[in-house]
Amino acid sequence: MIKAIILDFDGVIAESVHVKTEAFAEMYCSYGEDIVKKVVAHHLRNGGVSRFEKFSTYHSVFLGVDLNEKQIKELSACFSDLVMEKAIKAPYVPGAIEFIKNNYIKYDLYISSGTPENKMKEVAKRRNISSYFRDIYGSPEKKTEHVRKIINKHKYSSSEVVFIGDAMSDVQAAKENSICFIARVDGDESPLKDEKNNIPDLISIEEKLKVLL
Repeated sequence: MIKAIILDFDGVIAESVHVKTEAFAEMYCSYGEDIVKKVVAHHLRNGGVSRFEKFSTYHSVFLGVDLNEKQIKELSACFSDLVMEKAIKAPYVPGAIEFIKNNYIKYDLYISSGTPENKMKEVAKRRNISSYFRDIYGSPEKKTEHVRKIINKHKYSSSEVVFIGDAMSDVQAAKENSICFIARVDGDESPLKDEKNNIPDLISIEEKLKVLL
């Protein structure tokens, strides 16, 4: 029996994946088009990985610059400013807000995001959806740890928890904690298009959950 559902935010609750892509491109545009292309390509292949890791990787691998912790935090703060308003205004994934409002009493709902936790909570607050979630998690902790904390804190068995995500980091978090995973696959470019349990949006999520039950 399913008791808890963990949802990624970008690409699962809101159509906000492109917002981060645009922000990364803007932040590296001064280094030239080739660097921007590499940054964007890596970002799209590694959805859900925290921006802290990405900035460290992009500067080290693409620019040959090793950033210290202070520099990474400064870049992250700038990035957050770029994406915050866009994330707040991004449209919902079809069916997402309806599913959340109709099922937050039936299931314990959680958000697990690669966005810094304080920013993710602020986005949820300003979108007026915080009250639907039992807890909201973000970086710098990884999603695998989010899931582990949720299971341990609330004493769920692995069979009682489902993760709905759209990135490889979501798949990894589910597999490492032995919980069921449902992939939101948005077109043929999705890295999860071959996942067995997949849905094009959240309109059909309730039917998918019935099958898992």
